[in-house]
Amino acid sequence: MKLTENQVLAIKRKRGELDMSITELANTTGVSKWTLIDIFKHDHRNVNSITFKKLNDWIVAQYTVIN
Repeated sequence: MKLTENQVLAIKRKRGELDMSITELANTTGVSKWTLIDIFKHDHRNVNSITFKKLNDWIVAQYTVIN
């Protein structure tokens, strides 16, 4: 599966808003920090379906949280 630029941008933005390190994001999402580094720094957009679901579920959950 392929992450879109908008999905990656949303993950980066929310990570920044929450002031999370890549390690914290990895622990929260269950996605390897090395995979996250590849996605953020090396434009690696093709990921397996499990990684895609974990990241997509996390970002949807972050944008649906009511403060």
